Order: sequence, then structure tokens, then C-alpha cells
Amino acid sequence: MPAFFRCNAACRHSFIGKMKGRAMTRRVILVRHSDEPADDRVFAYLRQNGYEPVLRRAYAGEALDADDAVAGGVVYGGMYNVYDTALHPFLLDEYRFIDFCMNSDIPLLGICQGAQQIAWHRGAHVGPPATGMHEFGYYPLYPAAGAEDFLPAPIHVTQSHWHGFELPDGAEHLASSALFPNQAFRIGDKIYGLQFHAEVTPTGFGRVQNRPGANYGKPGAQTREEQDRLMSLHDAAQAAWFHGFLRKLFPPLI
Repeated sequence: MPAFFRCNAACRHSFIGKMKGRAMTRRVILVRHSDEPADDRVFAYLRQNGYEPVLRRAYAGEALDADDAVAGGVVYGGMYNVYDTALHPFLLDEYRFIDFCMNSDIPLLGICQGAQQIAWHRGAHVGPPATGMHEFGYYPLYPAAGAEDFLPAPIHVTQSHWHGFELPDGAEHLASSALFPNQAFRIGDKIYGLQFHAEVTPTGFGRVQNRPGANYGKPGAQTREEQDRLMSLHDAAQAAWFHGFLRKLFPPLI
């Protein structure tokens, strides 16, 4: 296991000590943008490692926790344009939650739309590229120079998007793909934005593949056959990398 992913006893004790200062909270708020089952790798990891994952759907009127009982946050992907706050006022609640996490020095992970939200909220441009390209399938992800602690070597990751983001102020560039140069960033050591969907299992991605209007035939999108072939070749490595990443961001409590 790469050194980036190791968390020795001293690391765990330090983290747990900080958590005691927050009344040993274990609640991680998972901000979802759909009613799909919670069968993703983030939810499973948190449950298995002593956390209490709490699902919240602001789009459906559910309140987002923002108090000392919160140990971290994850903002998932979705179908909403991150800048359409007038059309979707619930996004303002999500931006307040993002502010809360960032100001409270607790882990915050944005995935796809969630990463775009963090970037846009910090002043970066978000939107479709001038090329009109999509990523829908499994694409190589490359570490940025100096970011091998985040991604030691290229891997294939799950993608489903046609918007991208510029890097927000103060962010470190972590990874790129051939079609979208900004695939991951971090701000400090607890805030991460990932454009890709390493959290999605083959079952979860199968739901995306089967959706009406799935982006087959769009520029850059893979065929269903190519997606299935690459999934079988690369999903296990993607899962192993992502679990290591989560262990650093949310060190096990048990």
C-alpha cells in the first residue's frame, strides 16, 4: 500500500483526539441529488469504519446539518447546473453547508457535481467545454506533476459528465484526463473535489447506463460494449485506490 494511504497508530490517535474535541461525533452528511439506493463505496466505507453516514436530499426539502455533531460532508453528483441557484434555490443551502465544512476544518469531498459546486463557490468557472466533449464510461486518469501522493500511477476511472471546472483559488491540481484537464483538486488537506465517480459500483453504474437518454453517441462517450469491457478490466483497481483515498480522508474510528 502506498505511504499516502497508510494511517499508523499515531495518526489514528491524533484524529480521534480531534474528534473527542467535537464530542466524538461520527456523523458524516451525505448530500445526495437523487433517490437512488445508497449502495456506493462512500456509504459502505463509512458504515464499515465506525462512522454514521446520514443521507440528506436538500432538493427534496431536507435540512442539512451544520453543527458540532457533524464530522464531515460528501456532496455527490447530480443533474443540476451548479450556477442555477435562482432556478434551484436548494443549491444555496448546499453552498451554506459547503461553507460550514470548510470553516469547521472537517473533511469535505465533492464528487462530479459536488466538485463543480466547490469550484464554482470558490470563484472558478464551471460549464461545458468549448470542444463539446463528454466523458461517459471508463477513462484513464493521470496524476498531476507532484501529486503522486494522491494518485501514484494512472488508473481508469468511471466518468459521467459533460461539464468541467477550472481550478478554484488556492487549490492544488491533482489529476487530469485526455478530454478534461482538471479532474481532481484539493484545498488544504481536508477538502477534495473529484470530477470522476470512483464511488460508483458496477451495479450503480449499470443504473446510469440504463437511464433513458443516457449519453451514448455524444462526442467522447463510449459505447455500452466498451464501457462493460473496461469495467471488467479496471473496476477492481479503481475500488482499491478509492478505498485507500477514503482511509486517509476519513480515518477508521474502529
